[in-house]
Amino acid sequence: MYVKLIKNIKKLFTMGNAGTLEDVDILIEGKKIIKIGKNLEAEAAEIVDAKQKYVYPGFIDAHCHIGLFEESIGFEGSDGNEITNPITPELRAIDAINPMDISLHEALMGGVTTASTGPGSANVLGGQFTIIKLAGRRVDDMVVKAYSAMKCAFGENPKRCYRGKGPETRMSTAAKLREMLFKAKEYMDKLAISDEEKKPAYNMQYEALIPLLKREVPLKAHAHRADDIFTSIRIAKEFNLLLTLDHCTEGHLVADLLAKENYPAIVGPSFGNRSKFELKEKSFETAKVLQEAGVKIAINTDSPVIPLQHLNMCASYAVTAGMDAYEALKAITINPAEILGIDKEVGSIEVGKDADIVIWNGDCLNIQNQVEMTIVNGNIVYKK
Repeated sequence: MYVKLIKNIKKLFTMGNAGTLEDVDILIEGKKIIKIGKNLEAEAAEIVDAKQKYVYPGFIDAHCHIGLFEESIGFEGSDGNEITNPITPELRAIDAINPMDISLHEALMGGVTTASTGPGSANVLGGQFTIIKLAGRRVDDMVVKAYSAMKCAFGENPKRCYRGKGPETRMSTAAKLREMLFKAKEYMDKLAISDEEKKPAYNMQYEALIPLLKREVPLKAHAHRADDIFTSIRIAKEFNLLLTLDHCTEGHLVADLLAKENYPAIVGPSFGNRSKFELKEKSFETAKVLQEAGVKIAINTDSPVIPLQHLNMCASYAVTAGMDAYEALKAITINPAEILGIDKEVGSIEVGKDADIVIWNGDCLNIQNQVEMTIVNGNIVYKK
């Protein structure tokens, strides 16, 4: 098996139980980290000289649309929103991701190695998110989890996209979601009947919602305004669903209340203009306030809203707004890994985990610094 040895690390931010280490080496065998320590040696290993630089785990974006909304301008490069029906749970992100799009390579240049990507927020139910490593030419070989969450959207987007056709109010959005969840649960219960003649005919939409109803994947709730956030929580409780609060733009206004609910928040995109009414409270302080209240948070780009390679910039601005620097690092490494349920594989540099490792020429939260090398699954995929 192929062996790689990273030597001469000045500072290693493991983001795991070992914390931050100095003057250590990392031994990689195949795609896995097998040893971390001082003065390591391995016969026939390829030596990677870190040149006394800083080393971090690959960054993780817990909510974006990379590969579905491509960098090319126009209709052909846009595959993230199926604006023909507000209810489309059967759609799969894996069928729309273009791994050849330049945005994926640019993300690797920025130290981002894993992304949760999927449908946009036009629909009440948009479809199935997937988690991928960002290096590869065939999406099937890049998948960490093919169906990782069911996307839904509250607030302005469904109202705007279906004006004149419905939903046109927040009441209607919530009602359509409830109706679909109820029908899917009824379908699931009928499938459990032993009498074959009484089982319902196959329904692709209902089938797509069964993992959600069984708590195998979370409802990924696009919610900016505080009232929309609480509507998502209300419905999740009604159907006993796992839930992530995505964007959570007004979360800082109700942080104490959200902390009691114990749902994780994926905060962002906080950079850029307030392009619609429900973003009027957008602030880089949101992540800090939620984290200090006790909410587990990840920071996201919502790429292409913010290009994915600038995930470290989003964390850096959160620090500028008062967030603890180490907590901001956690929000783009181990926290999103835990929120996505992939922390046994990625999110920190620890023995037994995937060798997703990034060498920076300095502190990654200093946006003047750059990535020297990105390693995914033990392979060098970018070198400056």
